[in-house]
Amino acid sequence: MSNVNFSVNGRGRSQTRTPEREDERGRLIEKVIFINRCAKVVKGGRRFSFSALVVVGDGAGRGGVGLGKAKETPNAVKKAVEQAKKNLRSYPLAGHTIPHDIVGVSDGGMVMLKPAAPGTGIVAGGGVRLILEALGITDILSKSMGSNNPFAMVRATFDALDKLRSYGSVMSLRFGDRKKTQEEIS
Repeated sequence: MSNVNFSVNGRGRSQTRTPEREDERGRLIEKVIFINRCAKVVKGGRRFSFSALVVVGDGAGRGGVGLGKAKETPNAVKKAVEQAKKNLRSYPLAGHTIPHDIVGVSDGGMVMLKPAAPGTGIVAGGGVRLILEALGITDILSKSMGSNNPFAMVRATFDALDKLRSYGSVMSLRFGDRKKTQEEIS
């Protein structure tokens, strides 16, 4: 945390990003998505505070997001990382992509995620890309629609990931404990 440099322009948007870091204990990747500067006008002038939106992932399908607020940027990032670690969840993957197409919606933001062939890479922008990188997804197509607010986009992305189901879970819902082969299904 000591060598983290943040530059905030007048509109409250972060212009420099922290490099991905790994936690020694759990090997977690931490990525700062957005830093917002807020000003409160008081009798003596302005008081600034910061909020940080951070995603944490293990690169193998587990990830979470956290929001931290503090008077100083490094403290806000630290609080966000702690909250993100508490919100870690596992998501089903199919190799280095997702099992099926999915759309996530939150507030005014909408994110569509589609699986891609190996070698395609991550075709996404902003916070969506950082989330997918932290989860370890390397081949995916995405489209962001509606609001481009980072908070809405992150929540919409996690909404889409929450809706994902693996092949095995769908088959167990359809057929229960009875095992079916591909020939019997057709």
